[in-house]
Amino acid sequence: MQSITDDAASKFLGKKTDGSDIYDPSFLVAVPRCENRKQYNIDDNNLPFVGYDIWHAYEFSSMTNNGLPYTRLLKLKYNCNSEYIAESKSLKLYLNSFNMSRYGNNIKEGLDICKDIIQKDLSQLLKTDVDVCFIENNAQMVVIFDEFQNILDFVSEKDLKINNFKETPELLEVKSLDAIKKHYLHFDSLRSNCRVTHQPDFGDAFIYYKSTQHIEENSLIKYLCSFRTEYHFHEECCEMIYKRLYDLLDKDNDELFVGILYTRRGGIDICPVRLSKNCTFNGAEDLLNIAKYARKSIKQ
Repeated sequence: MQSITDDAASKFLGKKTDGSDIYDPSFLVAVPRCENRKQYNIDDNNLPFVGYDIWHAYEFSSMTNNGLPYTRLLKLKYNCNSEYIAESKSLKLYLNSFNMSRYGNNIKEGLDICKDIIQKDLSQLLKTDVDVCFIENNAQMVVIFDEFQNILDFVSEKDLKINNFKETPELLEVKSLDAIKKHYLHFDSLRSNCRVTHQPDFGDAFIYYKSTQHIEENSLIKYLCSFRTEYHFHEECCEMIYKRLYDLLDKDNDELFVGILYTRRGGIDICPVRLSKNCTFNGAEDLLNIAKYARKSIKQ
């Protein structure tokens, strides 16, 4: 039996869909967060994290009233405490409906009008405030997460034996330390799959935690690899990883940050970020800044 989430998401996903030459907000589809969260004992009314979903749409285009086209990178951000997420193909179809629509007497005026329309439509769809910004083509990209180290640097590659490719939290191993330590880990080969189309999605996982508990790096690699045949939305994968690590740490005192920066597919990338409410790590500020565009990894 198809879930409420899959039923909503499959309105356009996996189907041949004609776009529109004129602005059409009816393409937009909202997907509830609650179903996947229930499976991992994440209470919507008492979330064990704060965070945001950050989207980059690389191919937004529209026209002035005189027919002059303009193209920009569109960045949007909304809080993870929202009831819904936007389904990605529906958002692409919606944004494409601006392509032949005309707004404003000049490019700046047209972008301002488009921004207001998109912000209003998405905030209404998701029932939360959605921040929207167009990044100018000459904007300087900022580098984020400099302090993170490749997790493979902590292990012997030849000794790694990876056989589990369905999400397996039992792979995670923890040992106690004599003192609190900060860990900054980067895994550049995360793969998961769209839960509706089963198309693969690739991303960079950034994990920071501050604790007297040490999550063994070889076990964390094996766990992250176990997502390789999982079928979930990007936001769900981030929350699943966060929750599994959160359950291993001291919930009252330890700090935890999980950010997954997916590579683009269909002109859009989705970058969910989740962190503990007491987390002092501020390395994601450039990513979260709605007016900045962050260079994420060498694969970008």
